[in-house]
This record gives sequence, C-alpha cells and structure tokens, in this order.
Amino acid sequence: MAENKIEVLVGTGVLAVAVGFLIYASNATGMGVGTNSSSYALTASFRSAEGVGVGTDVRLAGVKVGSISRLTLNQQTFRADTVFTVANGIEIPDDSAISISSEGLLGGNFVEIIPGGSPFNLEAGAEIEDTQSSVSLVSLLMKFVAGDEE
Repeated sequence: MAENKIEVLVGTGVLAVAVGFLIYASNATGMGVGTNSSSYALTASFRSAEGVGVGTDVRLAGVKVGSISRLTLNQQTFRADTVFTVANGIEIPDDSAISISSEGLLGGNFVEIIPGGSPFNLEAGAEIEDTQSSVSLVSLLMKFVAGDEE
C-alpha cells in the first residue's frame, strides 16, 4: 500500500515538472497564450516570399522584434501577402522598407525592417509598401555561370 502512494507522488511530481516545462517553453518561444497582447500587426506584400514562413523572425537592426503570423497568396496580384507582428513599444516610421534577408549561405532567412526617417509612425494593421523579395541563390549562381551582366 505504501509503494502505491510513493508511485503516485512520484508520478504527480513528474507530471507537474513536465507541465511547468511546457509552460516555460511556450512563453520563451513566444507561442504562449496571451503573447499577442504585447504586439501589434503590420502587413506587407512580397513578389516572392521564398525561404520564409509562419514563425520566421522579424528583425530591426539585427534584433528580433516580432515574427510572421500569416503568409498567403493573393490570387489577384499573385504576390505573397504577409501579416507580421511587432512588439509594442517599437514604433516603425511610416516610410520604412521591409526585405527578406539571408543569414548567410547555409543560414535561414528572416524579415528585416529598414526604418525610414519619417516623424509619423505606422498604426496597427498598416501596410509597409516598400518591399524587397528574397533573392534566390540558385538564380544568382546561374547568372554567374552564364555570365549575365544584369
């Protein structure tokens, strides 16, 4: 009888530690419940969003300030419409640009906000219109091999 009580206590302890770890991991990765209340959404439309997806980092000056929350194909313009979040307290000038950048030859891609100089800031839900799509490494290599001078 005493063995069963010890097993139940140990099992309960293990379960509590596992739940605590899941809560910690979800909060540390920004996937926890209620994380959207500390950020606001912006949109952008890219010619090509190759290499990025939902959850991809959005960075400003190399610092993560948000992530992509939705990526869809606009069937009228055939562009990749992106919704991304930016942490509250970070104000983005309304003449800013956004581009898809690479961490290097073997690294992944991320979305980079290039701030403008306007005294006016983007409101929640606004669109950044100045976009630069990802550059395909394969197409660059093909141009180099073919000797294109574009």
